[in-house]
Amino acid sequence: MQILKNPKLYDVCIVGSGAGGGMAAKVLTEAGANAVMLEAGPMYDSAKDSAMFAWNYDSPRRGAGTVDRPFGEWDAGYGGWTIPGEPYTVARGERFDWYRARMLGGRTNHWGRVSLRFGPIDFKGRSHDGLGEDWPISYDDIKPYYDKIDRLIGIFGTNEGIYNEPDGIFLPPPRPRCHELMVMKGCKKMGIPCVSSRISVLTRPLNGRPACHYCAQCGKGCSTHSNFSTPSVLLPPALATGRLKIITGAMAREVLTDENGLATGVSYVNVEDGREYQIRARIVVLGASACETARLLLNSKSSRFPSGLANSSDQIGRNLVDSIASGATGFFPQLMDGVPHNEDGIELGHIYIPWWLDNKKLDFPRGYHIQIRGGRRMPGFRFMEGIERYNGGGGYGAKLKEDYRRYYGAFIGFGCCGEMIPNPDSYCEIDPSVVDQWGIPVLRFHFKFSEYEYKQGEHMQDTVREIIMALGGTPVTPRPPRESISGGGRINHEVGTTRMGDDPRSSVLNEFCQAHDSKNLFVVDGGSFTSEAHKNPTWTILALAMRTSEYIA
Repeated sequence: MQILKNPKLYDVCIVGSGAGGGMAAKVLTEAGANAVMLEAGPMYDSAKDSAMFAWNYDSPRRGAGTVDRPFGEWDAGYGGWTIPGEPYTVARGERFDWYRARMLGGRTNHWGRVSLRFGPIDFKGRSHDGLGEDWPISYDDIKPYYDKIDRLIGIFGTNEGIYNEPDGIFLPPPRPRCHELMVMKGCKKMGIPCVSSRISVLTRPLNGRPACHYCAQCGKGCSTHSNFSTPSVLLPPALATGRLKIITGAMAREVLTDENGLATGVSYVNVEDGREYQIRARIVVLGASACETARLLLNSKSSRFPSGLANSSDQIGRNLVDSIASGATGFFPQLMDGVPHNEDGIELGHIYIPWWLDNKKLDFPRGYHIQIRGGRRMPGFRFMEGIERYNGGGGYGAKLKEDYRRYYGAFIGFGCCGEMIPNPDSYCEIDPSVVDQWGIPVLRFHFKFSEYEYKQGEHMQDTVREIIMALGGTPVTPRPPRESISGGGRINHEVGTTRMGDDPRSSVLNEFCQAHDSKNLFVVDGGSFTSEAHKNPTWTILALAMRTSEYIA
């Protein structure tokens, strides 16, 4: 097949347009670099393409998800765990569900925007409990970049002085709602900290973007750019320099190299015409997501790199982790027959519970945080399910309406997000016999939780049920079996597949996310993580990408 070569030599080729790729584009173009960005999905602009004011009843499926929009008819999440023509495989008897975003901005368009900093202990976990590996950087190394993105992007919260839950440069948080005030009061009596959430939604105008107007439709894409996404915040200033070219529908096949092992560009398939193209660049920056970047590097084989580019350590694809999750919903009779009132706010909870316990007194390492969700939201499946489980209610006609009015707002969900320890049984590799519709070899996943994760999941269940009952509620979700904790791709926090480290024999990247084996190759997605704290990874991806990009510049 003829390969079409672009004669232009760019300073930088960036693969992926999510948090890491978007930050790299902004920093590098503003530093003077001519950059080209490859995105496998289509263009997306939330000002024109979002459906934030569409009602579910406007949809022929009443808002239900589709194959290419699994989170809902109107959600700003193009892609999914199953994409026609783009398979992946999983080892027999195991489970991993790989979500791929296929749109400009990737997952930043529809994530929850919980924006927590990793803390001093998170970067040095092995030094504290002997498990996993320490990062080659400390919190002090990354703190200036957290501060910069706080100021650039905007995040609300409150400074609490909790050592491993670092404070930030916060906008004022929205006020807690009725059910949240009840939770905060009850947790205080239990000695459990319950503080303002830290979420990248503007509560004050910032850098030309208006404050949130509290329509609570964040997942549909914000047409006013009041919440964070790459197309709203990072790509406009990069494009304004005149030095960024974005190529959509570009499925990266491999990173090209010369005889010295240096990257010379990227080969990609145009998903519209099926033809292969080559981009030439002095520097290659990969931000395709942890697993997609691992796939790209493992497929970039040559005589110098027979097992994949930058893989002399045999660590690409290994150390794969995802957050673990469990939780429960409670019914609270004191919230029944609620009076309609103003519940202005963002889509997610205004409060959360940071990790507060001493692991020396527990039978598992690390920890988790708890997100709270409730209020008089638009009734949906979970609301109706809660009614049926509690009193066998529901039905039709007048009885249905009566139950809705009585129970509306009387259910609160408590969802835990915890840390997984890397293990040798969780990794991804190239499947030897399966390719996608463009002939590119696909990933095969191996994934297992250890006893640490199962014990943490049990503790999550014990804790949230204790909180529900201490607040005067009744758990309405059955206690799940210990093996059913969520993770393995379902939480969309997978990281670690190209981890950083000081030793080239046991890591892929150095402290600046630069490949040990190829000095002009960098990774700016979650693959660089040495561990995944219980915190959502996006804020750390952004901070690392800014640090790496300044280093490149």
